[in-house]
Amino acid sequence: MTISGDDLLGSILASLERISYIEPEDIPGIDLYMDQVTGFLDKRLRSTVRNPGDGRIMTKTMINNYAKNDLIPPPIKKKYSKEHILLLIFIYYYKGILSIGDIQKLLEPVTKEYFDCGKSFDLESIYREVVELEKGQLEGLKLDVIKKYKEAEETFGDAPESGKEFLRKFAFICMLSYDVYVKKLMIEKMIDELAKVDLSAKPKPRKEAKPKEAKPKEMKENTRIKKE
Repeated sequence: MTISGDDLLGSILASLERISYIEPEDIPGIDLYMDQVTGFLDKRLRSTVRNPGDGRIMTKTMINNYAKNDLIPPPIKKKYSKEHILLLIFIYYYKGILSIGDIQKLLEPVTKEYFDCGKSFDLESIYREVVELEKGQLEGLKLDVIKKYKEAEETFGDAPESGKEFLRKFAFICMLSYDVYVKKLMIEKMIDELAKVDLSAKPKPRKEAKPKEAKPKEMKENTRIKKE
């Protein structure tokens, strides 16, 4: 049984409404062992996967590789902090569109400057700000999806009647895919530019001016005055 066009659009919009976010308050305030980390991520992100019956959202091997490739700092005594989990959430969403190398370039300055920094503005502050930005994009995203769907429904007017429904869905998918493709190019371009700038570099301290040394002529005159 195939889903009709209008039902498909309704299903897509309903899925956007169900997007949930892991709030910092949802993350345990104590350090966790690996099994606890994978269990937490699996429970909170399971609804975002295409096939809920698939394996773990993140496996032990994946997380170990992230640490080896400097995507996250290594655990302390085999335990992962709240900030480790925040980074893993970022990685989870990035890895669907970016390479491991690009993710490393993107997260390295953030991790170096804000991970376990002991300041009021830290990694959690960044995470909160980004989540609020993402929430604010939802309505605009829904309107864009509706617009693309309506445009796709007006295509292939001359196609055989038996194939119109498929071709219009195909056009809709192509439009969404092109949008992702273009945005991916933009993201990669920005990452390349960010990689050229060391965000953690601090300005070099200014050198204090050294007192001027007396010139030979002045030294002779001073010596003459003392003798007199």
